[in-house]
Amino acid sequence: MSNALGETFTSVILKATGAGSLRVGSSIQELWSGYGQILRIHLTGGPRATVVVKHVAMPSAQNHPRGWNSNLSHDRKVFSYQVETNWYRSWSLRCDDRCRVPGFLASAREGDSVLLVLEDLDDSGFPIRLSRLKLRKIEACLRWLAEFHTLFMGESPSGLWPNGTYWHLATRPEELASLDDAPLKAAAAEIDRKLNAARFQTFVHGDAKLANFCFSKSEDRVAALDFQYVGGGCGMKDVAYFIGSCLDESECEAHEEALLNSYFASLRSALLRRRADIDAAAVVTEWRGLFPLAWTDFHRFLKGWCPEHWKINSYSERVARRVIQNL
Repeated sequence: MSNALGETFTSVILKATGAGSLRVGSSIQELWSGYGQILRIHLTGGPRATVVVKHVAMPSAQNHPRGWNSNLSHDRKVFSYQVETNWYRSWSLRCDDRCRVPGFLASAREGDSVLLVLEDLDDSGFPIRLSRLKLRKIEACLRWLAEFHTLFMGESPSGLWPNGTYWHLATRPEELASLDDAPLKAAAAEIDRKLNAARFQTFVHGDAKLANFCFSKSEDRVAALDFQYVGGGCGMKDVAYFIGSCLDESECEAHEEALLNSYFASLRSALLRRRADIDAAAVVTEWRGLFPLAWTDFHRFLKGWCPEHWKINSYSERVARRVIQNL
């Protein structure tokens, strides 16, 4: 089974883990648009029982699920894997138990294929994946985001996306052109400008949806993975996107204020602990005002990318209309 990865990548894994041999287990997940897969590797003769590898193999024919098969789309994905490698090599070691990420063991490239060798979070106490969350568990993820945003506040995203998130306007001209909402299309650049002009910038995870969080058995601790779109930005982009990944429109309306209060309480605490040099009250004031813009920014992308998507709802429409009116 080890030959499924080839001799070069097999050798990289064995050297990184100190194992004597390995067996390729089942696929954990196929990567988007056929760009490879995530595999669990079983090891013998070393200190670890398993690792997880992200094996990126560029497809000869592109097969985007929604038909976005342009060179721009391909180039964006290729760069995203370079960013993720840079993240793990250069930045991930800064993260601690309060914003847990997979430990980085090795990376390698051979031709058009890329390999990342990472700690197996299942084996390290984060084996639970959830598709629905109660508020208490949502707050655990918001705490992770608050710690992450605090940790990288004011950092220059060297080697990462200058502007994080996979829906960033500059990387999505095709979706903007397809957007059948004239007021939102006209406002897109100004919304993007305001988010980019925020005084307080940090790193955003860039794809902080529920599926990218792993929970402990007690479900009160979380770790995050999938850092293809990590980069600079206002932390509200992550918060808006995450809340939207967990709740339907009625839940968003009912719980938005409480969840924002929870996030900002965690952010204040993290800033006091990690970055006492930063004015926490000023961060909260600025970012709270930018939350509706961050929500509308993703809504703009979604309406151009997939107009029938379930996340396009009356709540998001009302938020977007208010933002446009107030620009």
